[in-house]
Amino acid sequence: MATRRLGVGETLGALNAALGPGGPVWIKETRTRHLRSRDFLAPHRALQARFDDGQVPEHLLHGLACVQGPGVAPVLRCAPTPAGLSLQLQRSAVFERVLSAVAAYATPASPASLGQRVLLHCPALRSSPCALRLSQLRTVLVADHLARALRAHGVCVRLVPAVRDPHMLTFLQQLRVDWPAASERASSHTLRSHALEELTSANDGRTLSPGILGRLCLKELVEEQGRTAGYDPNLDNCLVTEDLLSVLAELQEALWHWPEDSHPGLAGASDTGTGGCLVVHVVSCEEEFQQQKLDLLWQKLVDKAPLRQKHLICGPVKVAGAPGTLMTAPEYYEFRHAQVCKASALKHGGDLAQDPAWTEIFGVLSVATIKFEMLSTAPQSQLFLALADSSISTKGTKSGTFVMYNCARLATLFESYKCSMEQGLYPTFPPVSSLDFSLLHDEYPPLSGSAEPDSSAGLHSPGAPHCCTHRDDMQVPGTAQHGFQLLLQPGTHPGGASTTPLWSDVRPPAASESCA
Repeated sequence: MATRRLGVGETLGALNAALGPGGPVWIKETRTRHLRSRDFLAPHRALQARFDDGQVPEHLLHGLACVQGPGVAPVLRCAPTPAGLSLQLQRSAVFERVLSAVAAYATPASPASLGQRVLLHCPALRSSPCALRLSQLRTVLVADHLARALRAHGVCVRLVPAVRDPHMLTFLQQLRVDWPAASERASSHTLRSHALEELTSANDGRTLSPGILGRLCLKELVEEQGRTAGYDPNLDNCLVTEDLLSVLAELQEALWHWPEDSHPGLAGASDTGTGGCLVVHVVSCEEEFQQQKLDLLWQKLVDKAPLRQKHLICGPVKVAGAPGTLMTAPEYYEFRHAQVCKASALKHGGDLAQDPAWTEIFGVLSVATIKFEMLSTAPQSQLFLALADSSISTKGTKSGTFVMYNCARLATLFESYKCSMEQGLYPTFPPVSSLDFSLLHDEYPPLSGSAEPDSSAGLHSPGAPHCCTHRDDMQVPGTAQHGFQLLLQPGTHPGGASTTPLWSDVRPPAASESCA
């Protein structure tokens, strides 16, 4: 049997190949109620397009039940059902394979995107913190999260703009956002010359205000390149200013001059520049129109401007029950920080905020709460924030404060357990070969439904379901460990174990493509 770690992509590939030539028909089951009886499904409609009346030949069914290969999970059974062809894995064997090679699953696989480059642009960071709206704060947190996710998959990411405002740098550090800083602006002399050439015939000798160079027609560019899809139909003229050229100059500089140590896969690469680089603009819905103008202006003024530009548009942020969208990002942080302190006071009594030992903890919890709220909704969707005093409760299940406060409690429990292990207060974990994984029943559905990342390559749609870890270096397993306790106890084991998501104890969500 293959010893390579199991993968969803490898298993899907083997199942599709076992059905013969044609497009893919198998999907990974993700719904909990169906995971109790199947792990993969070939829908009936997909089978009808491949076979007469959707009937799969008997020899192919036999081949599916015996499918094997590197990274392919062992199959228990494959049978026709009203929904289509249903396949279930040998779940006890999957548990054993994973727990027998925990280190392999905890280590990220060699990323398929090694050497790819992404220029991540967040225009909101050109403002000062006091002018940063909640919708712009959302774009900053989305951009930071996206950068971390891409880097985890081996993508070389460069962040733009480099922040010059010292107050913005301080605020980003407060938010635990890692963003580059710069003291000087990129030179826009070349772009200015190109712009003046284009504007010569358009200005008709009129006197313009300081800092304004003139107007350029962008609609012609869109029509010439046939790329009207996706652009606002009202795009027409663009007011070219010195500030706009400065933004383009910084983007162009970042695109053409990647740091030599930015990624080992780029060492000595000869295609630095626009080739093979994707530019992603993360903007709020209020900034979308202006960003489209900037995109087209770049195409207009620079012959080798990147054609691969994507706009990640974040929806508006509203305050539920109040017209509070004018609250600035620093005010929002201070508001949530005060709520976290108040929640702790309600829970433990006393004013812990005055204790220096708790200062860092409250800061981390406040940031984690904000990130949870901002990132738990798909970026394109409108986000509603609850700022009422009732939202600070640590007993509800919907607020970021509740989730992060209890994550901190779990982290304390784990640290206590680790110290107890070091002191020898717990017995040594038995050999994996001595465990009976067939005793685990209810643990499997939440495991396979929530722990497997999308195995497809490239940037994914922000609306697609992806595993997100909002606190760095912290993996939180399920709170109930009853299933493990049954597994480790000698003698007869009753059925009906807990719903512990076992995989989170075995493998971090950031590891790529696994199969359960």
